[in-house]
Formats: sequence, structure tokens, C-alpha cells
Amino acid sequence: MKLAHEVTWFAAGGLLGFIVDAGIVQLLVDLEHWSPYLARIPSFLAAASVTWWWNRSFTFAHRRHLPGGQEWLRWILVMSAGAVLNYGTYALTVALFLTVRHWPALGVAAGSLVAAMLNFSGARTVVFKASRKTS
Repeated sequence: MKLAHEVTWFAAGGLLGFIVDAGIVQLLVDLEHWSPYLARIPSFLAAASVTWWWNRSFTFAHRRHLPGGQEWLRWILVMSAGAVLNYGTYALTVALFLTVRHWPALGVAAGSLVAAMLNFSGARTVVFKASRKTS
């Protein structure tokens, strides 16, 4: 599969993940009065799970897959590197900008953009590295 195709589908999955991530963090902060820092934990796990499903089903559907639970765990571990970069950017923007404290979804966007390249590389080379799908 061509790199441009994978990048396009990965970006579409990233947009879906962003909607889940930003939506959950915003709801937890606004409705449940969670700390914007702690709200990122469940929002990340939900978004990472959605993006794993997306990338398994669409972006890297043509590649070999591990059994679901094993692959999901590998995905979470690999995405955790990007999550550290993502969260660092998010926390920095929350700390520096009053607007982001009130609208933490903006910090989610900043963190997501910063981590996207690292996440794509990890997904392509570690999680979905095989070139063909098993039956």
C-alpha cells in the first residue's frame, strides 16, 4: 500500500481520535469538574482504543495482525511514547494559556499535532509492521 494512502487514512483516524479525546476531556472538565490534567487519562485511553480499531480496520488493514488483545496492548504501549509528547505539550499549553485552561480541547489539538508523526512511525514500523494480512 502506498505511503500517501496510509498517511491519509492515519490522519482520518487521528481526526476521529481527536474528536473522542477532546470531547471526553471537555465533558469531564465542564460537567464533572475534573482537573484538566487528570481528564486526559480516560480521554487518551478511549481515543487510543478508537484509533487502534480504525487503523487496524482501514489504514493498515492490508498488513498482518496480531490477535486483537495483543495488538491493542502493543498499540497502547507504542502510542504511549507519543502520548508523553502529546501530554507534555497539552500540560504546557494548559499551564501557559488561560484560554486553554477554559477550553482544554485546544491543548488536546496542540498535543495531537506534535505527536502525530511519532505515532504514525510507531504504528507503521512496530504495531503493523508485517507486509501482508493473515487469513
